[in-house]
Amino acid sequence: MNIKSKVLAGALLSVAVVLPLVSACGSSSTADGSISSSKAKISSPAIQNNGTLTVCAAFSTGNPPTYYTDSTNTPVGAEVEMAKWIADDLGLQVKYQDVAFASIIPALQAGKCDTIMSSLYIKAAREKVVDMIPYLMSGSKVAVKKGNPKKVTGMDDSLCGLKVSAAVGKTATLQAQEQAKQCKADGKADLTVVQTDQTTAAVQQLVNGQVDAYVGETPVVLYYQNKQPDAFETVGDEFGVIKVGAAVKKGNTALGKAIKNSFDKMNKSGDYKKILAKWHMSSLAYDFE
Repeated sequence: MNIKSKVLAGALLSVAVVLPLVSACGSSSTADGSISSSKAKISSPAIQNNGTLTVCAAFSTGNPPTYYTDSTNTPVGAEVEMAKWIADDLGLQVKYQDVAFASIIPALQAGKCDTIMSSLYIKAAREKVVDMIPYLMSGSKVAVKKGNPKKVTGMDDSLCGLKVSAAVGKTATLQAQEQAKQCKADGKADLTVVQTDQTTAAVQQLVNGQVDAYVGETPVVLYYQNKQPDAFETVGDEFGVIKVGAAVKKGNTALGKAIKNSFDKMNKSGDYKKILAKWHMSSLAYDFE
């Protein structure tokens, strides 16, 4: 994986890199160079630029297998393929904006993109400021070195006295920080949470023995466990099970309905399950019924 930039977490809209276009459907260039489409099912003001669906995702952090960039810096992953499918269904091109995860909702609100598809958990606080369309399930897991030498049992007090790696801004990271507070409140040895800007770096710290455990989103943990089955294993139950959704600006019902309809079509066609199966995420399928 070749991730060229680091996330500057918390710096509002500090990263907004346009990544390569990965899809086009029934589109053409006008005389002034803009994109038009005779097949487009939705247009401005529901989207920023006619003919293009712009998607915000935190590619610089990387979140395989849902979204990341390959060796050519091209967006890949399950959510990337879903976004491409939706754009095709709507008769649009798809374009990506690489935005720091901590700034991703402000980026949407500022018009940097039309929608967010970046493993964004549906939470009450977020639903107050954006509209969200569910399409995936997720949660968090704890991973340890193969053989579990520290006898970790999950996101619990077995982590007290240990060092854990996690990616900046992720829900699993916040949960680890809460567990660290609990360790202190219970008078037990400190749990140290080591945060990194990139998911791959956090996982590598575990592989290299720099930390005792890694905490992250379930699809990410399963992805790395599948790639390196002899390096580490998961322990304990999945925690913080939650829905993942695409976000659009609050009140943008036209785009919200269009995305929901496309997901329904994707599911009925069987392509939704095919995408999840390709990326070993079938267990995280959302029930659209």
